[in-house]
Amino acid sequence: MNIDVINWRILKHLQENARSTNTYIGRQVGITSPAVAERIRKMEDAGFISGYKAELSPLKLGFQFKAIITLRAFMGRLKPFLEIVKTYDEVLNCYRITGNENIVMEVVLVDQKHLEKFIDQLISYGETKTQIVLSDVVANNVIKRPIKS
Repeated sequence: MNIDVINWRILKHLQENARSTNTYIGRQVGITSPAVAERIRKMEDAGFISGYKAELSPLKLGFQFKAIITLRAFMGRLKPFLEIVKTYDEVLNCYRITGNENIVMEVVLVDQKHLEKFIDQLISYGETKTQIVLSDVVANNVIKRPIKS
């Protein structure tokens, strides 16, 4: 399937607000509502669109802060960690990375005590480093059409 300019414009609108109507998107990109629906269906079928979700406010939900935690796994502890991390409610995102650390996680925490308890769970798997997020500078930026060189 080809992702043409119109499809990229549709994807931009869906990333900005997945609840936008096909009529609204169609008006913005210059095609009919049924044409928008068909293009979206094809992009879903092709796997370009993998899902839709609500964006929540951790602060409004009672989480006082967000943190970035890196983990440098101990010898033989990476694979067990990769399984257990999926069960941690605090973890919003977890990535296996290159470099000195093996893992980087984005987590939400209720308070400092919660952070301490969470780190205590992690230290049996490796050495951790924690950075507290002060504010979002860029958050959930849309994926844009790549510029061909």
